[in-house]
Amino acid sequence: MPPTPPALRDKLDRELIALLQANARESAATLARKLGTARTTVLARLSRLEREGVIAGYTVRLAQDVLNQGLQAFVGLTLQPKAGREVESHLERMPEVRQLCAVSGEFDYVALLRAESAVRMNALLDEIRNLEGVIKTTTSVALAWKIDRT
Repeated sequence: MPPTPPALRDKLDRELIALLQANARESAATLARKLGTARTTVLARLSRLEREGVIAGYTVRLAQDVLNQGLQAFVGLTLQPKAGREVESHLERMPEVRQLCAVSGEFDYVALLRAESAVRMNALLDEIRNLEGVIKTTTSVALAWKIDRT
């Protein structure tokens, strides 16, 4: 039986995580003020969330990620049966592939691509379309990030 994944226990956990995703450097006092709770409660929650593996680490977003996002697109991929591993292997070697998710529904995978220009994005899409095992791609260019907790 697989281990139980870590879980958020309540609304306070969820709100705390959302605030940290927006700014992981926020002080415990500021977090407590925003959450309407005591600083010691925030510190205890953070400690438990880290210990239980809900918070796996903290990271830094580079200015180029925030200010110079270039062109980003979500690409739905439909594959031939049993082509997943080979396609994953190719996509893993492409630095412009920021995320790849196996999904249910119309597509087998959804990839998030980031390129410095429309010309480079077009070349990436051509490269992906030509991979052995890829039947079809559907691309949606991201126009604006309304919520970004990455």
